[in-house]
Amino acid sequence: MAYRYGEYHDGPDPLAPPYDVRAALDEMGDAILTGSTPVHALRDLLKRGLPGAQDRRGLDDMLREVRRRRRELRERGRLDGTLEQARALLDKAIGQERAELFPDPSDEARLREAELDSVPEDAASAIRQLGSYEWRSAAARRTFEELRDLLRREVLDSQFKGMRDALANPDPAAVERVRQMMADLNDMLERDARGEHTQEDFNRFMGKYGDLFPEKPRDLDELVDILARRAAATQRMLASMTPSQREELSDLINQTLEQAGLSDQMRRLGEALHSRRPDLAWNAPERLTGEEPLGMGDAVTALEELADLTQLETALRQDYPGARLDDIDEAAVRRALGRSAVDDLEALKRIERELEEQGYLLRRRGKLELTPKAVRRLGETALRRVFSSLDAGRRGDHDQHDAGAAGELTGSSRPWRFGDEQPIDVVRTLVNGVRRGGLDLAARPGKGPAVRLSVDDFEVAETERRTAAAVCLLVDLSYSMALRGTWAAAKQTALALQALVASKFPQDAVQIIGFSNYARVLQPDELAGLDWDMVQGTNLHHALLIAGRHLDRHPDFEPVVLVVTDGEPTAHLMRNGRSAFEWPPSRETLELTLAEVDKMTRRRATLNVFMLAADDRLKEFVDEVARRNGGRVFSPSPDRLGEYVVSDFLRLRRAR
Repeated sequence: MAYRYGEYHDGPDPLAPPYDVRAALDEMGDAILTGSTPVHALRDLLKRGLPGAQDRRGLDDMLREVRRRRRELRERGRLDGTLEQARALLDKAIGQERAELFPDPSDEARLREAELDSVPEDAASAIRQLGSYEWRSAAARRTFEELRDLLRREVLDSQFKGMRDALANPDPAAVERVRQMMADLNDMLERDARGEHTQEDFNRFMGKYGDLFPEKPRDLDELVDILARRAAATQRMLASMTPSQREELSDLINQTLEQAGLSDQMRRLGEALHSRRPDLAWNAPERLTGEEPLGMGDAVTALEELADLTQLETALRQDYPGARLDDIDEAAVRRALGRSAVDDLEALKRIERELEEQGYLLRRRGKLELTPKAVRRLGETALRRVFSSLDAGRRGDHDQHDAGAAGELTGSSRPWRFGDEQPIDVVRTLVNGVRRGGLDLAARPGKGPAVRLSVDDFEVAETERRTAAAVCLLVDLSYSMALRGTWAAAKQTALALQALVASKFPQDAVQIIGFSNYARVLQPDELAGLDWDMVQGTNLHHALLIAGRHLDRHPDFEPVVLVVTDGEPTAHLMRNGRSAFEWPPSRETLELTLAEVDKMTRRRATLNVFMLAADDRLKEFVDEVARRNGGRVFSPSPDRLGEYVVSDFLRLRRAR
């Protein structure tokens, strides 16, 4: 059998690796961490495009190109080009006839001149009156026929794109073929309205008249769309003219269609197209500002493209409720911006699709949410950014992907027990197998002896016990954090610390607590989408209460407490569970908060504070906390908050 290999054309490559959208998620992360929702962050990413290796244009780039094309089309020319040509040919024919009559001294010649003098000024009425005039000048007769041919071609080209070329030669048989085509088309539309149309009917129609439709439609719906958009553009052209121009050109169109015997068929077709596509802007005027006069066919083409660009601009803006990339018509993108833009659009759609398929985004009740997998990725990204800003030489840390989490090796080993995670001691395991009699010299001829192992032979290398820590990160969620622009840094810091503990210190028990008028435990999955609370109150007292319970649940763990805030305590928890707010802080608020600080000290928990503001009241409070607890006070800029918190946590872990 013979085989031939080629490119796969029947959809996406089934053997292609999954699309890596982690870079896209990282791009979204900055917006999400500043308070944007996943929906808005994704929309912003799609508008910007994905730079780097992907290097795909975003919706904003396409939108700028669409607007540039619209400006060019508007400046392309004027709509009255056919009227101007008709008037010029009419004046030429009348002038040629007068030149023929002038030398003739007869009364008949004078009567003809008088008839020419009475010709109306508007072209439609003049052509109608001269339609029965017996031209004496052969040149004038040819010019008048040239005028009629021009009108016939332009009128039909305004309805059927490309018809101007099909009627380039004034052949009555060609006009009759057009009339028969329109009659067959109208009959096919009527059958379709009754539900009697089939694809075979359309194929026979295209086999007979396909040369009249350069767009090569594949079915009746596509043909209707092509014709309806062009018919609507013709109506918009008339609506864009002055009243006198509109009346004159409409008369010319009707007169031309009547003369060609196409009036009834064109009326039937226009009604059918309007009823099928009432959504098109049939009578919306469009202003062209160019100087070059355009023929009817060219003017309608320009207005048709302008309508496509206007609709495409609306879709690309994506600023309406429920907007999706699927709303953007790829055919319109291809017509307006070319094939490369379609590829860029498909890449953007793929980003949106793959974020869901690869488990980073989840649609729940019509709302787009981050999954735990996405939150972990954002935390890892935040942690990498923190580590990239740290001085590696000062810390002495480096990535070591093959290290275990159980501590340093002691040099001794012990029998393996179910559930052990320590590394296998390969040498002692093999020695145990040989001692037990598991050596088989004939098991592998020519390749040396083999050792048959049993479960009892395995030994694991013992390691030093690694101290576990109970970590509490208290993050201020009050309204002032958003006003000062520090909220995004606090959220990114919380994500980074969560990722650090999960990856390097999995034995630690970490709890992140947010506090405003009340305090609450924050789950890792909600960190990325978390927003500040638009309420009054900084209830550090409640946050320390919750943190103390976490430390008490892990009495054998080393306590680590970190506080990120931009204000002094202004609220406390009353006995009835309600929050009491007062500013300036009441004496009771400060006493209750400092009492919880003293409890932390008795738990041997060092309490380090990272203050993001420099007002005097906050400084006075944190100095008192440091005096009572022995912890440290930091005053980092928001962009270095993550670096300070992570560095301090690592210092505490190394000290333990």
